[in-house]
Amino acid sequence: MPKAKPLSKPQIVAAQSKTKSNMAAARYLHVSYQHYKRYAKVYNLFDGHKNQSGKGIPKFLNNGKKDPALLDIIEGRVSAASFSPAKIKYRLIEEGYLLEECNMCGFKERRVMDYKIPLLLHFKDNNKSNYSKSNTELLCYNHYFLTVGDIFTEKDVKQIESHQEHTGTTDKIEWEVDDYHLQRLKELGLDGDEDDVNQYISRI
Repeated sequence: MPKAKPLSKPQIVAAQSKTKSNMAAARYLHVSYQHYKRYAKVYNLFDGHKNQSGKGIPKFLNNGKKDPALLDIIEGRVSAASFSPAKIKYRLIEEGYLLEECNMCGFKERRVMDYKIPLLLHFKDNNKSNYSKSNTELLCYNHYFLTVGDIFTEKDVKQIESHQEHTGTTDKIEWEVDDYHLQRLKELGLDGDEDDVNQYISRI
């Protein structure tokens, strides 16, 4: 087995900018965690990318089960039918197969409260089992609407525009402000105390 190549500081910085944990950064670079950790520590980049609380990482990833190699799903050797589409989408991004931005306009702005980017996975041939690299892309809501179809039903739109509680496509969001969210708000210039922030959120 060939010896793994050294990792440069720019490689690690780039991987960390695309991921939310050291483990994910190692996957993004397609190297072992120990190999990544060795060089991240050399450049003093390891501790700053720790994410032991799992902020921004979906809870469905912590299922204790070993998943198949993503490449097997992409190349059709393993059926995607048995796996969560949301989980495959997350892995496509984390392992570097898809950039976490709109393929058409490059939109990648994150929502301050939960750090999510409004992107939808689009299958160009409309076959949602075909995860080949040439068939998948991420689109922002705007470009999905313009090029693929409606995101919301007419009932959803009516509820939203009439200020009714939205009970259709998605669940009502319950905001929870912790230290991480407060820091994100401060970065946007909303540097009041937690009560002020909660009053701001209630008007969103």
